[in-house]
Amino acid sequence: MEGLNASEQREFQNRMERKQLKEFMTMYSKMVQRCFDDCVNDFTTKSLINREEQCVMRCVDKHLKSSARLQERFQEQNAAMMQSGQMGSQ
Repeated sequence: MEGLNASEQREFQNRMERKQLKEFMTMYSKMVQRCFDDCVNDFTTKSLINREEQCVMRCVDKHLKSSARLQERFQEQNAAMMQSGQMGSQ
């Protein structure tokens, strides 16, 4: 962000925040859709039956854990690339 004035830096930051929010909402929507499709199949009641609720909880937990692990791996790879000088010399 060097070379940007304060106004440009704020605009850049705002765009990055909007992009991150959009990516989060997309991930969340996909998780909800997938867990619903995988777990909910009894439409005779208004609420989830016990089996469906447990399935949804496991599905969400698994999705969040895998997402966190992916983020960790991305950060590890990024740190390794920075350390080896691959990103800084562009």
